Amino acid sequence: MAERPIFVPKPEARELVKEVFLRLVWNPGFAISQKEKNIEALHKAAISAGYKRVLEVSTKSGNKRGRHLSAFYLKVKTSKGEIPLECAFQGSKVFEGGGPYRDIFALEPKNAKRDPRLRESGALTAFEFEGIRWPIEPKTAFYDWLYTTSLYPHRDWAKKLYVYDSFSDIEFNPFRSVNCQARSLALFLSLMKRKELDEALESPDNFIRILRNHKYHPEVRKEHSEARNLFT
Repeated sequence: MAERPIFVPKPEARELVKEVFLRLVWNPGFAISQKEKNIEALHKAAISAGYKRVLEVSTKSGNKRGRHLSAFYLKVKTSKGEIPLECAFQGSKVFEGGGPYRDIFALEPKNAKRDPRLRESGALTAFEFEGIRWPIEPKTAFYDWLYTTSLYPHRDWAKKLYVYDSFSDIEFNPFRSVNCQARSLALFLSLMKRKELDEALESPDNFIRILRNHKYHPEVRKEHSEARNLFT
Protein backbone atom coordinates (compact mmCIF):
# COMPACT_ATOMS: atom_id res chain seq x y z
CA MET A 1 0.00 0.00 0.00
CA ALA A 2 1.01 3.59 -0.59
CA GLU A 3 -0.35 7.00 0.35
CA ARG A 4 -0.69 9.80 -2.17
CA PRO A 5 -2.53 13.14 -2.10
CA ILE A 6 -5.06 14.88 -4.28
CA PHE A 7 -5.41 18.65 -4.14
CA VAL A 8 -8.75 20.40 -3.86
CA PRO A 9 -9.19 24.13 -4.65
CA LYS A 10 -10.88 25.75 -1.62
CA PRO A 11 -11.31 29.46 -2.41
CA GLU A 12 -13.73 29.84 0.48
CA ALA A 13 -11.24 28.45 3.03
CA ARG A 14 -8.30 30.22 4.65
CA GLU A 15 -5.78 27.66 3.42
CA LEU A 16 -6.93 27.94 -0.26
CA VAL A 17 -5.98 24.33 -1.04
CA LYS A 18 -7.09 21.19 0.76
CA GLU A 19 -4.73 18.21 0.66
CA VAL A 20 -6.49 14.86 0.87
CA PHE A 21 -4.22 11.85 1.43
CA LEU A 22 -5.53 8.55 0.09
CA ARG A 23 -4.31 4.98 0.36
CA LEU A 24 -3.95 2.81 -2.72
CA VAL A 25 -2.30 -0.39 -3.87
CA TRP A 26 0.93 0.76 -5.52
CA ASN A 27 2.24 -0.71 -8.75
CA PRO A 28 6.04 -0.33 -8.66
CA GLY A 29 8.16 0.31 -11.73
CA PHE A 30 8.93 3.08 -14.19
CA ALA A 31 6.93 1.78 -17.17
CA ILE A 32 4.14 4.05 -18.38
CA SER A 33 1.71 1.18 -17.91
CA GLN A 34 2.57 1.09 -14.20
CA LYS A 35 2.07 4.85 -13.89
CA GLU A 36 -1.32 4.53 -15.59
CA LYS A 37 -2.36 1.80 -13.15
CA ASN A 38 -1.39 4.01 -10.22
CA ILE A 39 -3.31 6.96 -11.62
CA GLU A 40 -6.38 4.76 -12.00
CA ALA A 41 -5.99 3.42 -8.45
CA LEU A 42 -5.59 6.91 -6.99
CA HIS A 43 -8.61 8.24 -8.85
CA LYS A 44 -10.73 5.29 -7.71
CA ALA A 45 -9.71 6.06 -4.13
CA ALA A 46 -10.63 9.71 -4.72
CA ILE A 47 -14.07 8.74 -6.02
CA SER A 48 -14.63 6.60 -2.94
CA ALA A 49 -13.75 9.64 -0.83
CA GLY A 50 -16.34 11.75 -2.63
CA TYR A 51 -14.24 13.44 -5.32
CA LYS A 52 -15.84 12.56 -8.64
CA ARG A 53 -13.88 14.70 -11.11
CA VAL A 54 -10.11 14.34 -10.70
CA LEU A 55 -7.63 15.54 -13.31
CA GLU A 56 -4.14 14.05 -13.40
CA VAL A 57 -1.62 16.87 -13.94
CA SER A 58 1.56 15.35 -15.34
CA THR A 59 3.14 14.09 -18.54
CA LYS A 60 1.58 10.69 -17.72
CA SER A 61 -1.97 12.07 -17.74
CA GLY A 62 -4.43 10.37 -20.06
CA ASN A 63 -6.05 13.78 -20.56
CA LYS A 64 -4.46 16.30 -22.93
CA ARG A 65 -5.31 19.11 -20.53
CA GLY A 66 -3.40 17.40 -17.76
CA ARG A 67 -0.32 16.91 -19.93
CA HIS A 68 -0.35 20.55 -21.07
CA LEU A 69 -0.54 21.70 -17.44
CA SER A 70 2.66 19.89 -16.46
CA ALA A 71 5.85 21.72 -15.53
CA PHE A 72 7.57 20.07 -18.49
CA TYR A 73 5.09 21.71 -20.89
CA LEU A 74 4.30 25.13 -19.39
CA LYS A 75 6.67 27.97 -20.27
CA VAL A 76 8.08 30.76 -18.09
CA LYS A 77 9.07 34.13 -19.54
CA THR A 78 12.63 35.33 -18.98
CA SER A 79 14.61 38.29 -20.28
CA LYS A 80 16.01 35.97 -22.96
CA GLY A 81 12.78 34.30 -24.01
CA GLU A 82 10.55 31.50 -22.79
CA ILE A 83 11.85 28.34 -21.14
CA PRO A 84 10.13 25.28 -19.65
CA LEU A 85 8.94 25.81 -16.09
CA GLU A 86 10.91 22.80 -14.86
CA CYS A 87 14.14 24.26 -16.26
CA ALA A 88 13.43 27.65 -14.68
CA PHE A 89 12.88 26.02 -11.30
CA GLN A 90 15.92 23.74 -11.32
CA GLY A 91 18.24 26.38 -12.82
CA SER A 92 17.30 28.93 -10.14
CA LYS A 93 18.40 26.85 -7.15
CA VAL A 94 21.15 28.25 -4.94
CA PHE A 95 23.08 25.82 -2.74
CA GLU A 96 25.70 26.08 -0.03
CA GLY A 97 28.28 24.91 -2.54
CA GLY A 98 27.18 26.63 -5.73
CA GLY A 99 24.45 27.86 -8.04
CA PRO A 100 22.33 29.05 -9.52
CA TYR A 101 23.30 26.92 -12.53
CA ARG A 102 21.63 28.96 -15.24
CA ASP A 103 22.89 26.76 -18.05
CA ILE A 104 20.16 24.36 -16.92
CA PHE A 105 17.68 26.80 -18.50
CA ALA A 106 18.75 25.51 -21.92
CA LEU A 107 18.34 21.79 -21.14
CA GLU A 108 15.42 19.51 -21.87
CA PRO A 109 13.12 19.42 -18.81
CA LYS A 110 13.80 15.75 -18.03
CA ASN A 111 17.55 16.41 -18.09
CA ALA A 112 17.25 19.59 -16.01
CA LYS A 113 15.88 17.67 -13.04
CA ARG A 114 18.65 15.06 -13.32
CA ASP A 115 21.60 17.46 -13.40
CA PRO A 116 24.10 15.99 -10.89
CA ARG A 117 25.07 19.41 -9.52
CA LEU A 118 21.61 19.64 -7.93
CA ARG A 119 22.56 16.73 -5.68
CA GLU A 120 26.23 17.49 -5.19
CA SER A 121 26.22 21.15 -4.12
CA GLY A 122 25.05 20.81 -0.53
CA ALA A 123 21.87 22.08 1.10
CA LEU A 124 19.49 24.37 -0.75
CA THR A 125 19.64 27.94 0.61
CA ALA A 126 17.59 30.08 -1.80
CA PHE A 127 16.32 30.59 -5.34
CA GLU A 128 17.48 33.30 -7.74
CA PHE A 129 15.47 34.10 -10.86
CA GLU A 130 15.52 37.18 -13.10
CA GLY A 131 17.51 39.16 -10.56
CA ILE A 132 15.17 38.37 -7.65
CA ARG A 133 16.30 36.24 -4.74
CA TRP A 134 13.63 34.04 -3.16
CA PRO A 135 13.93 32.49 0.32
CA ILE A 136 13.13 28.80 0.82
CA GLU A 137 10.43 29.80 3.30
CA PRO A 138 7.51 29.78 2.88
CA LYS A 139 7.90 26.39 1.28
CA THR A 140 6.67 26.06 -2.33
CA ALA A 141 6.29 29.85 -2.77
CA PHE A 142 8.84 30.13 -5.58
CA TYR A 143 7.55 27.07 -7.42
CA ASP A 144 3.96 28.26 -6.99
CA TRP A 145 4.98 31.67 -8.34
CA LEU A 146 6.55 30.15 -11.45
CA TYR A 147 3.52 27.96 -12.05
CA THR A 148 1.03 30.77 -11.49
CA THR A 149 2.86 33.24 -13.74
CA SER A 150 3.23 30.64 -16.51
CA LEU A 151 -0.49 29.81 -16.45
CA TYR A 152 -1.67 33.41 -16.05
CA PRO A 153 -1.67 34.23 -19.80
CA HIS A 154 -4.06 31.29 -20.26
CA ARG A 155 -6.38 32.25 -17.39
CA ASP A 156 -9.49 32.51 -19.58
CA TRP A 157 -8.90 28.99 -20.86
CA ALA A 158 -8.18 27.83 -17.31
CA LYS A 159 -11.79 28.54 -16.33
CA LYS A 160 -12.60 25.27 -18.10
CA LEU A 161 -10.84 23.55 -15.20
CA TYR A 162 -13.62 24.58 -12.83
CA VAL A 163 -15.39 21.35 -13.83
CA TYR A 164 -12.80 19.38 -11.82
CA ASP A 165 -13.13 19.09 -8.06
CA SER A 166 -9.54 17.95 -7.47
CA PHE A 167 -6.16 17.37 -9.08
CA SER A 168 -3.49 14.69 -8.80
CA ASP A 169 0.15 14.21 -9.81
CA ILE A 170 1.23 10.58 -9.78
CA GLU A 171 4.90 11.60 -10.02
CA PHE A 172 4.70 13.49 -6.71
CA ASN A 173 5.92 11.65 -3.62
CA PRO A 174 5.09 13.67 -0.49
CA PHE A 175 7.79 11.83 1.45
CA ARG A 176 10.56 12.97 -0.90
CA SER A 177 9.57 16.45 -2.07
CA VAL A 178 7.18 19.30 -1.38
CA ASN A 179 6.62 21.12 -4.68
CA CYS A 180 3.77 19.73 -6.75
CA GLN A 181 2.24 20.98 -10.01
CA ALA A 182 -1.22 19.67 -9.04
CA ARG A 183 -1.14 21.70 -5.81
CA SER A 184 0.06 24.80 -7.66
CA LEU A 185 -2.81 24.45 -10.11
CA ALA A 186 -5.33 24.17 -7.28
CA LEU A 187 -3.82 27.32 -5.75
CA PHE A 188 -4.07 29.17 -9.07
CA LEU A 189 -7.76 28.32 -9.40
CA SER A 190 -8.52 29.37 -5.83
CA LEU A 191 -6.82 32.73 -6.33
CA MET A 192 -8.64 33.21 -9.61
CA LYS A 193 -12.03 32.41 -8.08
CA ARG A 194 -11.31 34.84 -5.25
CA LYS A 195 -10.31 37.52 -7.82
CA GLU A 196 -6.95 37.89 -6.11
CA LEU A 197 -4.82 36.58 -8.95
CA ASP A 198 -3.92 39.97 -10.45
CA GLU A 199 -2.95 41.42 -7.09
CA ALA A 200 -0.91 38.34 -6.18
CA LEU A 201 1.13 38.57 -9.37
CA GLU A 202 1.95 42.26 -9.09
CA SER A 203 5.15 41.33 -7.23
CA PRO A 204 6.81 38.44 -5.39
CA ASP A 205 6.22 40.31 -2.12
CA ASN A 206 2.49 40.52 -2.86
CA PHE A 207 2.41 36.84 -3.72
CA ILE A 208 4.07 35.77 -0.47
CA ARG A 209 1.95 38.18 1.58
CA ILE A 210 -1.31 36.82 0.17
CA LEU A 211 -0.27 33.21 0.75
CA ARG A 212 0.65 34.00 4.35
CA ASN A 213 -2.56 35.94 4.95
CA HIS A 214 -4.56 32.94 3.78
CA LYS A 215 -2.63 30.47 5.94
CA TYR A 216 -1.65 28.56 2.81
CA HIS A 217 0.52 25.78 4.24
CA PRO A 218 1.51 22.81 2.04
CA GLU A 219 1.87 19.74 4.18
CA VAL A 220 5.41 18.47 4.70
CA ARG A 221 5.63 14.84 5.77
CA LYS A 222 7.86 14.06 8.78
CA GLU A 223 10.21 11.91 6.73
CA HIS A 224 11.66 15.09 5.17
CA SER A 225 14.98 15.81 6.82
CA GLU A 226 17.21 17.80 4.47
CA ALA A 227 16.45 21.05 2.65
CA ARG A 228 17.81 19.75 -0.63
CA ASN A 229 15.29 16.88 -0.52
CA LEU A 230 12.35 19.17 0.19
CA PHE A 231 12.48 21.12 -3.03
CA THR A 232 13.09 18.59 -5.81
